[in-house]
Amino acid sequence: MNLTEQNIPWDTTRLYPSGTAPELDQDFAAIASRAKGFRQRYLGKAALMEAEEMKEALAELENIREAMARPCCYAHLLFAQDSGNQDAKRLSQRSMETENSVERELLFFELELLELEDDRYLELLSEPVLANYGHYLESLRRYRPHTLPEREERLLKQKKLAGVEAFSRLFDEVSSSFEYDFTLDGKERKMTGEELLGLLHHPDAKVREEAYDVFLAKYEENAIVFSSVINNVALDHSQELELRTYRYPMEPTHLANELPPGAVERLMAVTEEHYHLAREYFRLKARLLDIPVLKNTDLYAPLSRSERVFTFDEALELSLEAYGAFSPMFREIAAEFRDEGRIDIFPRPGKSGGAFCMGISPSQSPYVLLNFTGNRRDAATLAHELGHGIHYSLSQRQSMLNYHAPLPLAETASVFGEILLTRLLLERETDPKEKTGILCAAIEDIIATTFRQNVLTRFEERLHTERKKGLATSSEICHIWLEENEKLYGDSVEMIPRYQWGWSYIPHFIHSRFYCYSYVFAELLVLSLYERYRAEGPAFVPIFTSILESGGSMSPAKTLGLAGIDLSDEDFWRHGYGFLREMLDELKGLLEGGGGR
Repeated sequence: MNLTEQNIPWDTTRLYPSGTAPELDQDFAAIASRAKGFRQRYLGKAALMEAEEMKEALAELENIREAMARPCCYAHLLFAQDSGNQDAKRLSQRSMETENSVERELLFFELELLELEDDRYLELLSEPVLANYGHYLESLRRYRPHTLPEREERLLKQKKLAGVEAFSRLFDEVSSSFEYDFTLDGKERKMTGEELLGLLHHPDAKVREEAYDVFLAKYEENAIVFSSVINNVALDHSQELELRTYRYPMEPTHLANELPPGAVERLMAVTEEHYHLAREYFRLKARLLDIPVLKNTDLYAPLSRSERVFTFDEALELSLEAYGAFSPMFREIAAEFRDEGRIDIFPRPGKSGGAFCMGISPSQSPYVLLNFTGNRRDAATLAHELGHGIHYSLSQRQSMLNYHAPLPLAETASVFGEILLTRLLLERETDPKEKTGILCAAIEDIIATTFRQNVLTRFEERLHTERKKGLATSSEICHIWLEENEKLYGDSVEMIPRYQWGWSYIPHFIHSRFYCYSYVFAELLVLSLYERYRAEGPAFVPIFTSILESGGSMSPAKTLGLAGIDLSDEDFWRHGYGFLREMLDELKGLLEGGGGR
């Protein structure tokens, strides 16, 4: 399939012919039947199973979940493609309800595994026939102190449909429905939110500020909705912490990520130690733009009015070349997204904002959603999401229970791909001014992926702490948001007044508690891995490939042990910021040579 600059969605017919296809009814019914059969066959028997029967039960459990992933992910893709489509809405809701019902049927088995005596559990872990499920069993055991009896667990799961998941859905539907009137080049236009955010890369400072102001004004106008959503998400989380005897808001995330809280706190503290690097860059960019101080709408401003605009095909070819120089296999996997029509490229009304790559299962290929507007940042985003796609494709060598990488490693391939693209652009560029622009974009990306994500995590942490005391008003949420951003920006960046609503459009706060520190982890990890690649060359490729192929079959510590990395070492995290220091010095060297103006 040859993609052109037409606003066509991805091809999902490899999953189902349409959102009303009878195959969906058949699959939903078959999955529900298999789940009931699983319960009838194995209820009350986990403690009595020999290793071979346990292997059969675990294989059937993951087969049911893999079968469920296909219609549920298909429904998500259709809804993301056009949230205003009524058939897509109905299918999305149906898939959520069916998946919830199926998981309630299956819930007993994991609970029975958790109730096993320690000696019996260790005996199962030592069985060779269960070696493929070792990490799954070990991971499950961590939740033993926080698990409730089956009736309570089933009720909690069922109530989520009308609770936190309903608020999450409301957030998606409302935010994706927004259209904006904006005057650009003397013409009033209807624009999507992604198109407005794309204007933060416009050469005119007034356009940048007005675009962001118009974008945020829509969220301020709907403050009742967004403050209610985030309050209820936080309340739900607080109540679950209490029911499961967690001690603090981030503990469930640390448990899921298999990271000790001390390691995460060290990561964040080291990041905060280096905020001064971001401020140094912001002041440097203000000089480049010939203004006294940056506004936060200037952070991604191009350095000239003629900064390059990419067609999608140009951006894609650059990504393929960058990945191909690292590994021909990586290029081949990335090219399949284009060749098989598994990319939804351009913004349009009703389409989900941002970008994502959806990994479905070991038997179904991943899909990528973009909102491509042609700036340099969008070219980097394409490389980022294709990195996710490569990761998901390589981890298809695992079975379903080991398919998804833990969150701290989920951004590894994507961030690595962005660095590969940056170095390719720098190597090919001969114009010092263009080189300066490329370096600035790369530094801005590191700042956004480390320092900004750290700010988001601290904001979320404070929000959940405050919510335990009672309802957080819109003004209180805005105040926390500005205070946490101030810690990063200091006096180097002036925040526009409407930026107080910057928290309201960030989906990670709604969909996944404390996801954002995974970006910090991944960026610093990848900067160190890239240094290994520069030192070792082709010998590093199989090491990196093995990390991606491992999927979720090992803990982050064991997976990164393949590359000789010790996550408890603070100097490891500082090493990543040493790479940023090098880039800043490289940029200064260009400017001293007259390349930046």
